[in-house]
Amino acid sequence: MSEAPETLEGWWIWHDFRRVDLDVWDRLGAGGREAALQSLGARIRAFEAKNARRESSFGLYQLAGHKADLLFMHLRPSLADLVALKAELLPEPFFRIHPPVYSYISVVELSRYVAHGNPDPATNPALRERLYPSLPETTYVCFYPMSKRRQGDDNWYMLPREERVRMMRGHGGIGHQYHERVTQIISGSQGLDDWEWGVTLYADDAIDFKKLVYEMRFDEASARFAEFGPFYVGRRIGFDSLSAWLLGSVTDAR
Repeated sequence: MSEAPETLEGWWIWHDFRRVDLDVWDRLGAGGREAALQSLGARIRAFEAKNARRESSFGLYQLAGHKADLLFMHLRPSLADLVALKAELLPEPFFRIHPPVYSYISVVELSRYVAHGNPDPATNPALRERLYPSLPETTYVCFYPMSKRRQGDDNWYMLPREERVRMMRGHGGIGHQYHERVTQIISGSQGLDDWEWGVTLYADDAIDFKKLVYEMRFDEASARFAEFGPFYVGRRIGFDSLSAWLLGSVTDAR
């Protein structure tokens, strides 16, 4: 049996994708819309306060394309925290109006070799920052799930460890060329969701997502062994901008 690499885990992540239901939003009436936004605003301010205390991390994004309209991204210390958060948000008027269309559960993951001999986040600040990151305040976000192929001779999990390490070093070298333009958070989801990893990319120029992913497709680790799920791309948005957008969308102000 091939040797499984050891990993270090940090924040648990809930990618919560929502569709804005404008028909229901219109019918809610001015008072209902105001109440929903006030409650949501209070929630987001609470999230941001926890961010400032480094107790969690949160990001809100407006998405392009038809697959979803908004992404609420939550990073918390444990899966129990995410379950409790979901229970708290379910009764919220905003979330009852605008239904989820996709979600993804995973946990920030790093291979132990990146710890450079010190795998203790308490005494390795650089490692701690990677395991418990604050979400970048860049303009754009891109998320996609992926798995390693397990078909015939192209079975990633049957390769010797040395072969996997060789290919991932080459794969990582491509990513390093973009490190000043693209920040990535890799999260493991084996046994947690339908794919094996979630990849979240952040950049101030969305074209860098295309260039990075395209270049990596020519890398052996991706060309032979990577299976990709749906891609979601959008821009970071604040609560004030979200409110202005939703209120500006109203067609019947009764």
